[in-house]
Amino acid sequence: MASSAAGFDVSAIRAQFPVLRMEVRGRPLVYLDNAATSQKPQAVLDAIDRYYERGNANVHRGVHHLSQVATEGYEGARDKVRDWLHAAAREEIIWTRGATEAINLVAQAWMRPRVKPGDEVLLTTMEHHSNIVPWQLLREQTGLELKVAPIDDAGTLDLDAFEALLSDRTRLVSVVHVSNSIGTVNPVETIVAMAHERGIPVLLDGAQSMPHMRVDVQDLGCDFYTFSGHKMFGPTGIGVLWGRRERLEEMEPWHGGGDMIKRVTFDKTLFNDLPYRFEAGTPHIEGATGLGAAVSWMAQVDLEGAAAHEESLRAHAEEQLAEVPGLRLIGTAPGKASVVSFVLEQAHAHDVGQILDDEGVAVRVGHHCTQPLMQRFGVPATVRASFSFYNDHDDVDRLVEAVKRVATMFA
Repeated sequence: MASSAAGFDVSAIRAQFPVLRMEVRGRPLVYLDNAATSQKPQAVLDAIDRYYERGNANVHRGVHHLSQVATEGYEGARDKVRDWLHAAAREEIIWTRGATEAINLVAQAWMRPRVKPGDEVLLTTMEHHSNIVPWQLLREQTGLELKVAPIDDAGTLDLDAFEALLSDRTRLVSVVHVSNSIGTVNPVETIVAMAHERGIPVLLDGAQSMPHMRVDVQDLGCDFYTFSGHKMFGPTGIGVLWGRRERLEEMEPWHGGGDMIKRVTFDKTLFNDLPYRFEAGTPHIEGATGLGAAVSWMAQVDLEGAAAHEESLRAHAEEQLAEVPGLRLIGTAPGKASVVSFVLEQAHAHDVGQILDDEGVAVRVGHHCTQPLMQRFGVPATVRASFSFYNDHDDVDRLVEAVKRVATMFA
């Protein structure tokens, strides 16, 4: 039976997700891979269908009815994201393919013209590869140096060490808001204040925070914020770079093509205004429309109740898993998000994941695109169960039951 925390009606939420009614290998699906991608509510699926059934056309330049409908949906979604993030202006919302492309856009269009050999970018040990590799590419192009702030055994960022690494050569701080692997919620307001005190801009990777909390970019005070739509109940292939207008105005286009121009001759191109100067070519219209629908859907959810419910799921899972012989939790930072990563000393993570799948329980196994973090904890891979507010305590019990069965099999 589905259960709720703090009066949160998880049954009503679950009813809006068709995929949660399916069976896998003869068992009801337990979907606990939400940090990789979330499932989609009916409202988002319907919005995508409506676009293709009654509004499929290219945007902006068409004068016919379908193009106008498509443009209204596409630009209306930008306004929804602006309001959701409490951005100062719609021009600050740049559509990208996801958080990964958004970080690369900042690296190439904002950082690359401004750095010289010996300049530094400060990261943390818990970064996703998408917030490591773009800076390594930039290092090869410019001679940039990467500095990495350490974490403790619980997975908490060492703020003293972080502050000590800030220097007059630091050109950007780029930090994950919430760790995808271990759920640590970084004190980003403190990080931004530390950096800004020294005049250093800050980029926050919000891919894992957006599905679980309301983000106000003006309150956070950062310079750039990135996220992916598919992790917050929207389609794949769409994401957002939010940037302070003054930062975006300093950036030159990274991709060239249609729609990001005002005038083109063979001698010179005059680039378009914000936000279009960074959105070359036919955009992911369906994706933006679907993401707008996801934002509208989330606006109707009791997010405080959802957060309390997710916390109850995480706490229940960790309490029950602690009783499994040979199981070690990876990442136990206070106030962490609804992610539970663990290893079983008697079984490889991939074997655990395969056996759980036989039970209809979907988890993620591997390094979760955080290989440096795995090295920090001395493990090649973990089993990661990541919860959304459409999960219930029955899902947790099915997970624990299956893990106990694996432990018994390999004893």
